[in-house]
Amino acid sequence: MHSVGVLALDGVVPFELGIPARIFNAAHDDEGHPLYSVTTCSLDGGPVRAEADYDLAVSHDASLLAAVDTVVVPPSHRLGPIREEGRLPGPLRDALAALRPGTRVVAICTGTYVLAAAGLLDGRRATTHWREADRLQRMFTGTRIDPDVLYVDDGDVLTSAGVAAGIDLCLHIVRRDHGSRVANEVARSCVVPPWRDGGQAQYIKRPVPGPATGSTAATRAWAVEHLAEPLTVSGLAAHAGMSVRTFSRRFRDEAGTTPGQWLARQRVDLARHFLETTDWPVDVVAHRAGFGTGASLRQHLHGAIGVGPQAYRRTFRPRPAV
Repeated sequence: MHSVGVLALDGVVPFELGIPARIFNAAHDDEGHPLYSVTTCSLDGGPVRAEADYDLAVSHDASLLAAVDTVVVPPSHRLGPIREEGRLPGPLRDALAALRPGTRVVAICTGTYVLAAAGLLDGRRATTHWREADRLQRMFTGTRIDPDVLYVDDGDVLTSAGVAAGIDLCLHIVRRDHGSRVANEVARSCVVPPWRDGGQAQYIKRPVPGPATGSTAATRAWAVEHLAEPLTVSGLAAHAGMSVRTFSRRFRDEAGTTPGQWLARQRVDLARHFLETTDWPVDVVAHRAGFGTGASLRQHLHGAIGVGPQAYRRTFRPRPAV
């Protein structure tokens, strides 16, 4: 079982603090066994003052972090010298220095300041809440801060934007660890969307259409049910009853990405589902997912997750019981 340690600092934001436990504890294998164990700690094992009007009691101190496989740092509104000077207080510096080699480290929202101050983001790409991105970049010039994405996966170090982007990041980790089938079940259990790509914009200027304007939502729902068909932007626009120009603009306003990028992402996710749950040859999976050819599927899957269809199937296809 993969162990996760969540570090609650003074001023921790309760919503984001609860995300890792809620997402990871909902992940189970085919026999119903939990795939993760999640434990929360503070630096000294004592109560932590939350950003809200209450304290949080925890049962572990930060020595826990040296024994877990993944460390998660949620945001805090009381980062003090970490945010103001880029300096870690001694106890926090010592706790992070004691992490075992190979420990996966995750920051949600302003938790990225903690990783940056610890030197864990030197030479890496990362993100944080868009309001903090410029300040973080000025303070830590050796890190490339991307303010326009929901999360960044840099291998053993992952960072996310604020609030709900922490859910997206934790679901991404489950998907990376155990495949889309398990991640989709977690999302269904938690009643959240199963997939928002990390490259999607953090904020959309006009997320809710006005009463006199149309929406692309119905067309997106229709497209998900017809991914095997040769969908085009002009065809989607016609389905929505809009010009291509109007449809493309409203689509990006509502979905945070272009129609073509969105279609490719939906098809990759569907192909991953087929690879995990069927014995279909790669060419059949490609056809059913709308890629047309196995070569196209290989190109898109490798571009999205870094592996081809056969390697993905070997990794995430449930093994038959012996």
